[in-house]
Amino acid sequence: MKKHPMLACASALLLAAVACVDADQADAVNDDAPAATAAAAPAPAAEQAKPAAPAPAAPASPTKFVPPIRGQAEIGITKPVTKRVGNEIITTIKVKNLSTTGSIAGLKLDEFWYDKQGNPVTGDTYRHKKPLMPEEVIEITLRTPVDPKMDRNQYNFTHANGTIKPKTMPKL
Repeated sequence: MKKHPMLACASALLLAAVACVDADQADAVNDDAPAATAAAAPAPAAEQAKPAAPAPAAPASPTKFVPPIRGQAEIGITKPVTKRVGNEIITTIKVKNLSTTGSIAGLKLDEFWYDKQGNPVTGDTYRHKKPLMPEEVIEITLRTPVDPKMDRNQYNFTHANGTIKPKTMPKL
C-alpha cells in the first residue's frame, strides 16, 4: 500500500483538532464543577431542582417531495398589469398552481410583443427556479424594453413536462 504525505498530514491535523475540542470540553466541565470543599456539602434543594434548558426549536416542517405533473397542468392567473416605467414596460402577473397533488417543475412564461402587422418585436422570459408546489401562489414580473412599433402582446406558459392551461381568475 502506497503512503501519501498529504493524507498523513491531514490525519495529524484532524487528530489534533479532535484533541483540542476534547480538552476544551473537559475544561468547561471542570470549570462548572464546585470546589472540592463545596462538593462534600449537599446542594440546596433550589439548585437541585434547576429547570432543564429548553429544547432547541424544531426546524420548520421539512419540505416534502411532491412529484411533478406530467402532461398538461392547470394554473390560475390574475389579469396582467402592464405599466410603462421609463424605457421599460413592466408586466406583473400572479400565478397559482391549481393542482392539489402535483408540483409544476420548470414553470416558464414567455411574453411576446407584436407590431400592427403581427411581426414579433420584442419580449421577455421568466423561469421559476423551484417547482411550483400545489396551491402555491407566486408573482411574476416581466421587464420588456420599449419599442415604438409595439402594438399588442401575448403570453405563453409552459413547464418542463408538458403544457399549461391558464385559467383567468379575479383574485388568488
